[in-house]
Amino acid sequence: MYRYTEFDQRMVDERVAQFRDQVARWKQGSLSDEELRPLRLQNGLYIQRHAPMLRVAIPYGLLSAVQLRALARISRTWDRGYGHFSTRQNIQFNWLKIEDAPDVLAALAQVEMHAIQTSGNVVRNITTDAYAGVIADERVDPRPYCELMRQWSSFHPEFSFLPRKFKIAFSASAQQDRAVTALHDLGFYLHRAPDGAVLADVLAGGGMGRTPLIGAVIRRDLPWQHLATYTEAILRVYNRHGRRDNLYKARIKILVRALGAQAFAQEVDEEFAHLQDGPGTFTEAERTRVSAGFTAPAYAQLPDAPAALAEALSAHPGFARWHGRSVRAHRVPGYAAVTLSLKRSGIAPGDVDAATMEAIADLAERFSFGELRVTHEQNIVLADVAQQDLHALWSAAREQGLATPNIGLLTDMICCPGGDFCSLANAKSIPIAQAIWDRFDNLDYVHDLGDLTLNISGCINSCGHHHVGNIGILGVDKQGAEFYQVTLGGKVGPDPASSAIGPVLGKAFAAEEIPDVVATLLNVYTALREPEERFIDTVDRVGFAPFKAAVYPAHDAALEPENA
Repeated sequence: MYRYTEFDQRMVDERVAQFRDQVARWKQGSLSDEELRPLRLQNGLYIQRHAPMLRVAIPYGLLSAVQLRALARISRTWDRGYGHFSTRQNIQFNWLKIEDAPDVLAALAQVEMHAIQTSGNVVRNITTDAYAGVIADERVDPRPYCELMRQWSSFHPEFSFLPRKFKIAFSASAQQDRAVTALHDLGFYLHRAPDGAVLADVLAGGGMGRTPLIGAVIRRDLPWQHLATYTEAILRVYNRHGRRDNLYKARIKILVRALGAQAFAQEVDEEFAHLQDGPGTFTEAERTRVSAGFTAPAYAQLPDAPAALAEALSAHPGFARWHGRSVRAHRVPGYAAVTLSLKRSGIAPGDVDAATMEAIADLAERFSFGELRVTHEQNIVLADVAQQDLHALWSAAREQGLATPNIGLLTDMICCPGGDFCSLANAKSIPIAQAIWDRFDNLDYVHDLGDLTLNISGCINSCGHHHVGNIGILGVDKQGAEFYQVTLGGKVGPDPASSAIGPVLGKAFAAEEIPDVVATLLNVYTALREPEERFIDTVDRVGFAPFKAAVYPAHDAALEPENA
C-alpha cells in the first residue's frame, strides 16, 4: 500500500500542530465557536446531535493492520470503544471532545492517517472498488490513479472553497461497479485501449440527496495522463457557474442538469484546452513513483482449488454456505478475496468495537499480508487469502462473529447512523435495521431470496444510499413524527446506463409497519419470480403494480397522495 513520503508526513504533522494551536486559542476564549467552526471542519470534526464526530479518511478504502489497531486505540482512549465505517470508505468516531481532537489527529498521523478534507466544500476522500488489484474481472488496477488524484487534490488552493462538497469515485470492473461511481459528482471508469494504454470514461453530475441523479458521461477515452487536468477543467467550470446562493442547489449535479450534459461538456472542453499537456499533466515518472506503493504481495505458488478445500467444503455445510457468499475469485491462482460481514443482530451496520478491530487486524496479519479494505457496503475485505487457509480463516472469523454468510443478502443492510447521532436526520435508522434483522433472522430464508440490497437513510441526504437499494427506506418527518418512505427498484450496474434510482412506492409508513412492508414486498417477489431470477430482475420484469397493490390495499390507497 502507499506509504507516506517525508513530505507527506511533514504536511500532516504541520496540520496537527496548526489545529492544536487553534483549539488552544478557542479554549482560552480568543477564538469564538463560530471562528473555530471552519477550522474544525477542515480537520473533519463535526458537531452532531450529542457530541462532536470525527470523520477519518481511509483513501480508496485501504488499511494496514497497524492502522486498524491505531483506530481501535483511538476509540478506546477518546471515544466510547467503537467506530462506524461509512459508505464512502471512511471511519467515524461519534463521541469525541473537541479538546481531545488534536491528540487524536496526532495519533492518526503516527500511522500515516488524517482527517483532512473529510468535510467542507472540497474534494473529499476518493473511493474505489474494495477488491481493487485482486478481482478477476478488473481491467485496470485503479489504486495508483486514486492515489495520484488524492495527492493532486490535497490542499489544492484553487478548490478549497467550492460551491459544495465534491466526491470522486473510480471503477475498473467489467462486470460490476462496486464504488457506486454513477452516483458521484465525478466518476472515472478505467479501461484499456487495444494497445494497452489506460483510458477513462468520465462521468459528471451524479449524486443522491434531495435531487438524486445518475451522472452523465461527458468524455470518452480520456488518457490517464489528463485525469487531473480534465478534473481541474471540470472544477473551474463548477466554480464559475455553481450555485452559491442556495445550499440545496449547489452540487455540481444541479449545474450539469441545468446546462445539459452536452453543453456542460463543451464548457469543460474549452477550459481543458488551456490545460491539456500543461504542467499539471501526469507523467510516467509520477505513475511509476506512486505505483511502487501497490506492488503485489509475496504470493506463493499454490494449487488452485486445493483438495483440502474441497474436502472442507464437503464436510462442513456451514463453511460451504459462508464460502458461497463471502469468497470471490482472485486473479492469482491459489488465492481468494474474502469479505468479513460486519452485519449481525444487535450491532448497527458498519459499527465495529475496538476488540473486533483488533481481531480483524490479527486476521489480516495471519491470512492476508497485513492489509484489509473497507467496502461501500460497510464490511471488511481480506483481499489475499490462500485458498488452503480459507477453512482456518472461517473458523477464526466465526469465533469473532465475523462469519455471518449474508454478504449480498437481505440482512447485509447499508444503514447510516440516522437520528440516534446525526443532527440532520429526520428519523432513526438503526432501530429500523434492527427490526428488519429481527424479522428476517433466518439464514435459510434470506439465502432462498438470493441477492438483494436494502439500504436505509435517516434523511434526504441519503448517507445510507437508499436511492440505489433494490429496497430503499428513507426517514421523513410528518408533523413532528418519524415516518418512512419506501423506494423500489434502485440498482447499481457496471455503468450509468444500467443503474437506476428507485422511485417512491407510495405514502410513508410508521416505524412499526416497516418489517411488515418489507415482508409483503418479499412475498410478492417469491410468488412472481422465475427460476434463478433476482429480486431486482423480478421488479424490472413485472413493474411496480403488483408490489404496490400488495402493500397498499385499495381502501388505503386513496387516503394520502404518493410521496406524502
